[in-house]
Amino acid sequence: MNLSEINWDFNAAGTWPFPLKAAIIFLVSATVLGAGVYLDTRDQLTALESSEKKEQDLKHTFETKQRKAVNLQDYQNQLSQIEASLDEMIRQMPTEEEVASLLVDISQTGLASGLEFKLFKPAAPIAKEFYAELPIKIEVIGDYKELGLFVSGLASLPRIVTIHDVNIAPNNPRSKDIKDGAMLMTATVKTYNESTSGIKTNEKTTKKKGRK
Repeated sequence: MNLSEINWDFNAAGTWPFPLKAAIIFLVSATVLGAGVYLDTRDQLTALESSEKKEQDLKHTFETKQRKAVNLQDYQNQLSQIEASLDEMIRQMPTEEEVASLLVDISQTGLASGLEFKLFKPAAPIAKEFYAELPIKIEVIGDYKELGLFVSGLASLPRIVTIHDVNIAPNNPRSKDIKDGAMLMTATVKTYNESTSGIKTNEKTTKKKGRK
């Protein structure tokens, strides 16, 4: 087939040799088919990719929920234990009416241990999520045994009392108000009062009625 002898006028395409007609028809068909597949399939490929990603997310979510479901009873038991511990701690917190007597108890515990108070200064309450800290700055004088009895006595009080920022310094011989052989301890004693924040009034009333 001599290509130079072919009339390339499209209107004369009917006279073209059969191999040429077949080649042109194949190229046109392949172009149209390729364009159609590309234009139609591109969105489908995007949707497929999105579906595959969603499938992975759903599998991960399912596995997470399955693990939680398997351990649901353990979680419920832990939650019950936490709620019981929290309820017990709240019952050990002094009410507003009990704070004054607790301060007296702390002071009496120190005196009963043989300590001499140089400072006993309650500070402003510090609000927390569902309770308030009631810090008390103290300075006491006594020997190690008396200091130990005091700390032990605080721990045995019926309400929660903790001790922080403890500093024990040796006796200053030049200080007349410190007895010989004694130590000076400075610390912050904290007790805790139930706050209305985050706790419903009816729940708080019920818990207070359950106090011993």
